[in-house]
Amino acid sequence: MPGPVVEQLGLPRGTRAAIVHADDIGMCHAANAAFWEVQAFGIVTSGSVMMPCPWVPEMAAWCRGHPEADVGVHLTLTCEWEGYRWRPISTCDPASGLIDEQGYMWRSVEALHQHMDPAAAAAELRAQVALALELGIDVTHIDTHMGAIAHPELAPVYIALMREYEIPAMLPRLSASDLEARRIDEPTGRMVRHAWEELAASGLPVIDHVADLAVGHELEIYQQGFARLPAGLSHAIVHPAAPGYEAEVITRSAPQRMADYRMMLNSQLKAWLAEQGIRLIGYRQLRGLMRGN
Repeated sequence: MPGPVVEQLGLPRGTRAAIVHADDIGMCHAANAAFWEVQAFGIVTSGSVMMPCPWVPEMAAWCRGHPEADVGVHLTLTCEWEGYRWRPISTCDPASGLIDEQGYMWRSVEALHQHMDPAAAAAELRAQVALALELGIDVTHIDTHMGAIAHPELAPVYIALMREYEIPAMLPRLSASDLEARRIDEPTGRMVRHAWEELAASGLPVIDHVADLAVGHELEIYQQGFARLPAGLSHAIVHPAAPGYEAEVITRSAPQRMADYRMMLNSQLKAWLAEQGIRLIGYRQLRGLMRGN
């Protein structure tokens, strides 16, 4: 059986490695502008775009001008905000089960799973990856908004996209506590664990852990979040947004998103990560392992 992914990357066994990942790019200009800054600074190593959102054209244009950037697709089947909504890109048909009574994506994963036609959901996931490539985004990976693919009829589609496009997927090994924290039912959890084991056994690079990095605004909170990362490769999530009115009117989480932005530009945190020996990598390196380059 192939060794752990950190060894596949040429790192010693037991290394703490992290993909520091900016979610929700393309959602608004504040998310885009934040990503441009934080990825250049170097703590954030990767991010992913929500293809149904209105600020995708801006982000795609930036990606075409920055082909080295590590950007994937944040596969999106839900829209959680009250006054800021988006629709599927593949259909407007209510029979798809992908839209609510107002014509937008469901606000919760539970509502999505209750109403969706799985075939329509699968078509939407495929359409989002295809559109990203069509717009010139050099897709390095896929991940999932609000964990919506954690469903017996969607997880196989997620894995199929990974294999078809030869791009890594954010698919961590899930513990019992992970399942509980992320409200994933046991049957789906078993399927995800089995898929992880199968992919790892086949030599494909897979994530060991996933963690939301911080709930708080202070440097010490972020240091504690990184300090908790175990040995292996972690997908560490942040949601940076540039300060201003835009993010504030979209979501009540704006203060945390702005804190993520500030801390992902914090020189003291960057130096501390180096002192701790936490290796920062991106999904582009994992994609290179999958493609043999």
